[in-house]
Amino acid sequence: MKKILVLLFIAASCTAGRKGRAFDRKTLDTLTAPYFWGRGYTKDGMQKAAGFLANEFKSYGLEAMTDNYMQHFSYPVNTFPGKMQVNINGKDLVPGEDFIVSPESRGVKAEGELEMQDGNQFVNRKDMVLIKMQDKLTWDVAKSVANYSLILVDKKALPKIPVSFKVDIENELVKDFKAENICGMVKGTVKPDSFIFITAHYDHLGGMGADTYFPGANDNASGVSLLLKLAHYYVKHPQKYSIAFICFAGEEAGLIGSKYFTENPLVPLKHIRFLINTDLAGTGEEGITVVNATEFPKEFAMMNAVNDKSKLLVKINSRGKAANSDHYFFTEKGVPSFFFYTLGGIKAYHDVFDKAATLPMNNQENLFKLIVGFNKKLMGN
Repeated sequence: MKKILVLLFIAASCTAGRKGRAFDRKTLDTLTAPYFWGRGYTKDGMQKAAGFLANEFKSYGLEAMTDNYMQHFSYPVNTFPGKMQVNINGKDLVPGEDFIVSPESRGVKAEGELEMQDGNQFVNRKDMVLIKMQDKLTWDVAKSVANYSLILVDKKALPKIPVSFKVDIENELVKDFKAENICGMVKGTVKPDSFIFITAHYDHLGGMGADTYFPGANDNASGVSLLLKLAHYYVKHPQKYSIAFICFAGEEAGLIGSKYFTENPLVPLKHIRFLINTDLAGTGEEGITVVNATEFPKEFAMMNAVNDKSKLLVKINSRGKAANSDHYFFTEKGVPSFFFYTLGGIKAYHDVFDKAATLPMNNQENLFKLIVGFNKKLMGN
């Protein structure tokens, strides 16, 4: 009988694990699909993602922290909604793979000769077109427009130095881009006015031109997937403290959504016992790094105790304070916060190769268990 019970337990655990992995993969595939267009600034990508997440929160049964779960704000952003054509030395280059346009660039339609500045930089002064050769292409977000057009070209795409160019690039400065933080919670059973926050940014870089977008699988569909998994769990298993789930927008443009939340908090910031921010959660073969570990050594020891007991991750690395994700402005306001990111695996980051198909997501279940165990310790369980 004892052997039968053990086998049934193992079978149940395997089934739960498969269901968990299916949930993770489905969320990742959904958020990186062309419909959401990189969860950015063209084709309503970010707005579509916000609507999707608000509906997910509602379907789980999370309590809304504001109307329709959405906290609205806005900011300026330079976008590239249309033409994205670059030809150098008579060769048409592929957007995202062979070149990217620096995000502050203005639109330009021009052709001509290039003057060498150094071994990697070339310029056409008449039309203020700059070409810079790069070993790796990574994109970003800009909130203003420069008086030049800078094109970053992968060295592997051009066997010879650039001597001539022809470009047709369209940009549009959106001075009042509207975005939303998505905010839901599970009310605590004993101390409903004490909170643990679980956060992740859902925005990414969006599209560069009409035909190229940046999927943002690891950054940060993976973190949102983990957050949704935790939300789904805590709705079914309410805790002593209230657990809030915040999906921030505008992280890639300078932590704008999280800064707005700290300046317009939906609960008193002093009521937040701890904030756990997840960003880049799709690998983990080499463990995780915890930002703010040196700032909160007691809590870092708690997290390690959970990991050591259950053998979840190979290593938890300590890192100091850093303004590199949405935990930062909370820390600056006195909210105890950790930001963790996974290590190892694929190196795609801020490029068109950060795809769902190549992201292993092989430690999501262990990350989930780590956070659940850590939260128990935070609440004194």
